[in-house]
Amino acid sequence: MKNSTEKNPEQTSGLDAASQTLQSYQVWDAGVRWFHWLNVLCVLLLIVIGVIILNANSLGVSSEGKITLKILHAWTGYAFTLNLLWRFIWGFIGGRYARWSAVLPGGKGYGAALKEWIKGAKAGEPPAYRGHNPVARLMLAVLFFLLTAEMVTGLVLAGTDLYFPPFGHEFAEWATGSGEDHARLEGLVPGAKEMLDPEGYAEMRKFREPFIEVHEITFWLMLIAIVLHIGAVVVTEVKECNGLVSAMFSGRKVFPKKPLD
Repeated sequence: MKNSTEKNPEQTSGLDAASQTLQSYQVWDAGVRWFHWLNVLCVLLLIVIGVIILNANSLGVSSEGKITLKILHAWTGYAFTLNLLWRFIWGFIGGRYARWSAVLPGGKGYGAALKEWIKGAKAGEPPAYRGHNPVARLMLAVLFFLLTAEMVTGLVLAGTDLYFPPFGHEFAEWATGSGEDHARLEGLVPGAKEMLDPEGYAEMRKFREPFIEVHEITFWLMLIAIVLHIGAVVVTEVKECNGLVSAMFSGRKVFPKKPLD
């Protein structure tokens, strides 16, 4: 006699298929998605213009052309800065998965979650997360740190090179030795040396040196971090098939089972 609880192969197959049904979840809100793609665009433009500036002499770019490139770089940097500052604010007022508590490492239970994710990844079955998994949060902390360092040093350099806001006025006073005599600054333009005070200008350029060094080092570190980030996204998309890339357009991920978060 056949046991009444025994399932025939067709029933078992149907249950397995049902258990693998993908469930769609809303994850990234519009604020996160807009920040992400605007940041990608700004960073790409900054990299291209920055590389040309670094190689301006070997490319035969004139002094005037180099100043034009720096102005273009600065204006792109302003767009990048506004977008990044917006993301900082959105991390406090945005949706659940946009909040810093869900983006950056740390908080109650983070260490245990990180160990559990690494353990699962080694076994070939990393725990599923709607938002960023614990390792991704570490990567994001590095990326945001590098982006912030580029923003701060870039704003300082825009002031020392082009006398652009927010620090340009102070650097112009320093370079010309004008103090509070603002009338002397009216004719000052990037690249002009007639109005400069040699001693003040030399001091200002010396102050600038560590900022440009940090800016360039951070640039190369960011290139490495971007490559690692893209590689991690590709690997995750291939292994987990949860729509990680499309989620940055639609805001939704798909999972065969309920995510931990």
